[in-house]
Amino acid sequence: MDKDNAKPVDEQVKKGVTKLVVTVFAMFAFGFALVPLYDVFCDITGLNGKTATTAATVNADGIDTSRIIKVQFISRTAQGAAWQFTPEMNSIEVHPGEMKFVKFYAKNESGRDGVAQAVPSVSPGLAASYFQKIECFCFNQQPLKSTEDVWMPLQFYVDIDLPEEINELTLSYTLYDITDSAKS
Repeated sequence: MDKDNAKPVDEQVKKGVTKLVVTVFAMFAFGFALVPLYDVFCDITGLNGKTATTAATVNADGIDTSRIIKVQFISRTAQGAAWQFTPEMNSIEVHPGEMKFVKFYAKNESGRDGVAQAVPSVSPGLAASYFQKIECFCFNQQPLKSTEDVWMPLQFYVDIDLPEEINELTLSYTLYDITDSAKS
């Protein structure tokens, strides 16, 4: 091979490797940026039914007694979580602005001390920003000893500004066993 012909090929290889390295770093950075971008997207569009993870303020707008909203409760445990997890009731009727209190039952059936965390979701997604939790077990991790059980509180109201076309919403919780990550 002629040395004069080798130089352009070496430069092309270096350019190609540089492009690949830059692409790999850009993909890596984009992967990290996806989570906050997804959260912003969900906040803007109301998709995924994400609810705020901090306590809402007390409703000062009054109660709209002309409307009744049916709130359904669904609970499930994530795969691999050996916990019982059920709502006290499957549904409740509320007037927008009316404060309600319900409980969820949890029991650690894993045979070892554990920690769980509940993650809420509201559907339809548009209703998520109108579902206000004042007190919720989902705000904190739930440590339970083996075979221990507990009734966990949820205090909420549905904002009176909930769009008229929504008269039913579903609050779904998934309970995750986070024992291993809570120890870290």
